[in-house]
Amino acid sequence: MMENMGILEAKRAEFDSLLTEIAHYVTQEKITSDLAYETAKYCFMDTLGCGLLALAFPQCTKLLGPVVDGAEFNEGVRVPGTSYKLEPERGAFNIGAMVRWLDFNDTWLAAEWGHPSDNLGAIYAIADYLSRKNIKERKDGLLLKEVLECMIKAHEIQGVLALENSFNSVGLDHVLLVRIASTAVSCAMLGGNLEEVRNAISLAFVDGCSLRTYRHAPNTGSRKSWAAGDASARGVNLALKALKGEMGYPTALSAKFWGFEDVNMKGKKVIVKQKFGSYVMENVLFKISFPAEFHAQTAVECALKLHGEAKHRLHEIEKIIITTQESGHRIINKVGELANPADRDHCIQYMVAIPLIYGELQAKHYEDDIAANPLIDELRAKMVVEVDDRYTREYLESDKRSIANAVQIFYKDGTKSEKIEIDYPVGHKRRRTEGIPLLINKFHNALATRLSPKKCEQIKAIFADSEKAYNTPFVKISELFAL
Repeated sequence: MMENMGILEAKRAEFDSLLTEIAHYVTQEKITSDLAYETAKYCFMDTLGCGLLALAFPQCTKLLGPVVDGAEFNEGVRVPGTSYKLEPERGAFNIGAMVRWLDFNDTWLAAEWGHPSDNLGAIYAIADYLSRKNIKERKDGLLLKEVLECMIKAHEIQGVLALENSFNSVGLDHVLLVRIASTAVSCAMLGGNLEEVRNAISLAFVDGCSLRTYRHAPNTGSRKSWAAGDASARGVNLALKALKGEMGYPTALSAKFWGFEDVNMKGKKVIVKQKFGSYVMENVLFKISFPAEFHAQTAVECALKLHGEAKHRLHEIEKIIITTQESGHRIINKVGELANPADRDHCIQYMVAIPLIYGELQAKHYEDDIAANPLIDELRAKMVVEVDDRYTREYLESDKRSIANAVQIFYKDGTKSEKIEIDYPVGHKRRRTEGIPLLINKFHNALATRLSPKKCEQIKAIFADSEKAYNTPFVKISELFAL
């Protein structure tokens, strides 16, 4: 293979245009959309709430804190819901792992999937570090609105790259996009100019990409819960390197044979067809009701509607038909033994069985004690997953972005339930009026699991008024969320 490469041109090339476009966006563009800022406020609330909820799970908390015991410092990043004070890179890992642990934070679905709020690990850590450093030097710290603008930009980078580029189709994991977005935004937050940010982004692409194998049978495991934290921390690391003058790699994407596209994408070009703005934040999907892989959210909702009828007839069921989109079929249609919670929250059959039996779906339902209920696997064995062409088509249409599912139960006596079909989950933009009050309630409940009643009330008061929230110093918020 090496013999066919030919002679390489050593002259330094111009930077790949995508690297320049991203760097220009984060260093020079201003976000003016009121809808984007308002949505970002709710996204900030929801993401931190998810992180607080994760602290109830020892599998998560065992990974948190400094790299080694005692490696903290007084002016360090405050990790929400804990007493840790860490340097920014480690703080980014802690926060990123927390917010992703329960698979309950926001989602973006396109050719690639992902969770843009995973970038809050890096953004929160850098914002807290910078603010404390500035205040110590008698300068202004960041306001929450400045942090929200960084969130909007990170969402946009991750989400726009996901629109046309399917990394999963070549076996790569979507946390690549977290690393790229976190690198770009972190470098800009730390004062990087266009050249430094561009260098940093090139380093993020040179890193390559994690394999998706830890998200799929037979290797499904808990790495999928901390992989995004790792990616956001890596973004901080690469940003700091670029700011110290580390060089960039102009054709990290396009270099023949050695570039990202040839090595990792099997020769496919990374495509971007729209300008970076605020589209992704304005249209982001919230996981409000269930800590479940997003392609199954409406399936769970359908199952809940059937619970009242089915709960007394579970042993009379002959067959359950789940109708889904092609992406849902590819990712979460899973039969056989499920080894751990990470396996279960990516199995559409499991996520339908639980609400049919219990009338709810919470994070606790993925744990071993509940999974041991033999009725769950009995119902899973009776499920048939089918793909609907309309669901698949409208999933990709930019004016719809539906995530439809349907569930219907067939009984042994020949009767059947109504076919319950839901096109849009409650966290979809089309259901914002219904969803936001539920999101706020989810946030308030999460606060109460970790923080004192006094702090809970102070936080609620800040976020109840958008202008008040926007103008709140970030360090005040980080202090309220810390123990």
